[in-house]
Amino acid sequence: MNIDKELDTRGLNCPLPILKAKKALAEMLSGQTLRVVATDAGSVRDFVAFAKQTGNELLEQSTEGADYIHVMRRR
Repeated sequence: MNIDKELDTRGLNCPLPILKAKKALAEMLSGQTLRVVATDAGSVRDFVAFAKQTGNELLEQSTEGADYIHVMRRR
């Protein structure tokens, strides 16, 4: 998968990973993809809700060790 921008939010708790993702997506073009790496377990449900609220597409979520990976496509 082609990732246009990556955001490291490790160590940040809710709502900071979402706020940083929102800011990054606002600076991107429609169709571009953003990969967010977080350590907050709550980010899994937060990104699902964020995608529904904003219309951005949540392409993938996975866990790698202590990291939660979220991949979104800008609407």
